[in-house]
Amino acid sequence: MSVVLLAWVLRGTNLHGLLREVRAARAAPLAAAVVIATLSFPLRLIRWRLLLRADDDTPLPVTPLWHAVAMGFMANNLLPFRAGEVIRCYAAAKLTGTRFAAALSSVVVERLFDGLTVVSLLAFAFFAAHLPPTVVIGGRPVSVAHAATSAGALSVVALLLALSVAVWPLAAERLIRRLVPVTGAADRLVAIIEGVRHGFVALRSPARLAAVAAWSAVIWLVNAAAFYVAFGAFDLPVDYAGALLLQGLLVFGIAVPSTPGFIGVFEAVIGAVLLLYGVGPDRAAAYALVYHLTTFIPITLLGLWSVSRTSIGLGEMRRSAA
Repeated sequence: MSVVLLAWVLRGTNLHGLLREVRAARAAPLAAAVVIATLSFPLRLIRWRLLLRADDDTPLPVTPLWHAVAMGFMANNLLPFRAGEVIRCYAAAKLTGTRFAAALSSVVVERLFDGLTVVSLLAFAFFAAHLPPTVVIGGRPVSVAHAATSAGALSVVALLLALSVAVWPLAAERLIRRLVPVTGAADRLVAIIEGVRHGFVALRSPARLAAVAAWSAVIWLVNAAAFYVAFGAFDLPVDYAGALLLQGLLVFGIAVPSTPGFIGVFEAVIGAVLLLYGVGPDRAAAYALVYHLTTFIPITLLGLWSVSRTSIGLGEMRRSAA
């Protein structure tokens, strides 16, 4: 899958032109973008400590929880099908003594807040991004303004639906049982909602709920800032709203568990979004490949360092993912 998607991304590019764009990239903004992107992982740790608590509702220790975060996101880079999410919960349970089910429920709620935040920012970006009026796709002119308005409206609808599930989980479960005829599929959807319900137990405090929502916004605004700063390394004519647009569509693109590190999917989505801004294929591919590679390395190394500092080996991580 990675090879096919990378081939699709690189179609129409010139190897010499691609290498020229890579060599022309400015190191300072690219290094700043890598630092900003890596900063999102400690920010995730802060939010996770609000969601995952000990049985007496006290915060879990920082160091073992950070090791779980680092190993989990490292595993997402090295293993397929988002296995790192399971490994993160397994590592948290083993290193902190918390229950695996509690860790898993907290990650489900984390993903819900991520989804709500990203969709909110994406809806804003569709209306705020300075997109060209039309773009030629497949030889036909397409109205970007019309497409953005439609996509923005769909994002708002998705946001409202997700909020409804979060606010009325029991009603959502009953509705799913009625509407989904396949029992297995309905059970999986209900299990997700059940995880959300259990995860929200840690958010009985309105202050903690507000803090989780605020940190979710900070995480994704910082993550979009990394894309935006990296635009300067390649002189891309894309503003911060475009970075929010790129981030939102990228999250949708990698939502389905797929290749290790989302290789191929990541580059394909970025190339498609930059096409809307008139960025040539050589420069778009150079940006996607360099950004992905440089931001891939730090958290992978931090995860490997965490493995060396704990009793959880790589073999045990693979077995827990399986």
